[in-house]
Amino acid sequence: MTDISRYFDWAATSPQDKQLLTEALNETLENWGNPSSSHKAGKEAKDLLEKARVSCAATLGVKPESVFFTSGGTESDQIALLSVLTKPVKGTVLISTIEHPAIREQAQMLVKCGWKVVPLKANKLGIITPETVADALTEHEDTHLVCIMAVNNETGIIQPVKEIADIIAEKTKGKRRPKLHIDCVQAAGKIPFDISYPGIDSAAFSAHKICGPRGIGILYLKDAQESFLRGGGQEKGIRSGTENVFGALAFSKVLEKHFIKESNKEAFEHYSLMKNKMTDLIEKLSELKGCSIVPEGRTNPENSGLFSPYVLQAAFKNIPGQVMLRALDAKGFCISTGSACSNKKASRPVLEAMQVPADIRETAVRFSFGPLTRTEDIDALFEAVKEINNTFNGNK
Repeated sequence: MTDISRYFDWAATSPQDKQLLTEALNETLENWGNPSSSHKAGKEAKDLLEKARVSCAATLGVKPESVFFTSGGTESDQIALLSVLTKPVKGTVLISTIEHPAIREQAQMLVKCGWKVVPLKANKLGIITPETVADALTEHEDTHLVCIMAVNNETGIIQPVKEIADIIAEKTKGKRRPKLHIDCVQAAGKIPFDISYPGIDSAAFSAHKICGPRGIGILYLKDAQESFLRGGGQEKGIRSGTENVFGALAFSKVLEKHFIKESNKEAFEHYSLMKNKMTDLIEKLSELKGCSIVPEGRTNPENSGLFSPYVLQAAFKNIPGQVMLRALDAKGFCISTGSACSNKKASRPVLEAMQVPADIRETAVRFSFGPLTRTEDIDALFEAVKEINNTFNGNK
């Protein structure tokens, strides 16, 4: 069994909260009916499902009717993205160049369906600036949807979502406003944020990133929309298929426990602790010979607030990413070289989009943390990395 204290790949998945998942499982074992059935067993399961929906909505600060349960972050992203196919006239979709494959790859299918997909270029910090979005909207007045990732899964950069929402409203005042979809999979449990902000039309979440089970996600929809995918009509027709009551209930429990806001004292305190610890870790890594923080601008204290303290990308000269991964694995530490969904591909599209040099991309690895990560665990990770780095690069 993997030692959680040596697990630093939380951006890929997280250890599950046995207590909360057991509570959810026991409740659903007692209420095992199909929520769409009209008899007593169905109504009991439906009540449990709606209990989960109300809880999730309360945690997120939105209305229960705006919360839809899906199979995960990928499906939540794709329901929002594919909704443009219900439009009578084809147009343009704007997506950032640092999106997760759930958006990036699916967008290519829109191209095959006759839509135009325009990339929003990230700067060297990995930020999609409001000005970039404004320029794209000026050039493409037929834009129907804008997709932005709240927190990048490889670098931890936080996008200026509120400012982007504001610029979209400003640029399209008096005209049809394109929808704004936010991928919040790496934001939940990693930064404080508010999806009820005006101008945010939809958002995607995934339970397994915050100690919940795999196979359950949330799609937040501010307003009703038509789904391209059809079926039995569950979830008001947005996501057909027999509802995953256990997953929904488990998600509601872990979301309530780990969602970062000041009123959630334990989660907020850990977030504050991690901000300080990340500053310390970056300083110590920067002192290692041949180590580069990615992006380089993250070492500037003025930019620390632009990144989630739960994700860090670093490169080590003369040590290919896979070599560092295997060396740490041999010592019992789990890290990654990027998105788990892309780990079989040699390219690093997110880092390429940020204009990171090829030699840095090839030696870059990702350290990602979670609510169970302790400061002493990070210290142990650093010592292991330092030992491996010194083997290849010597002492500074």
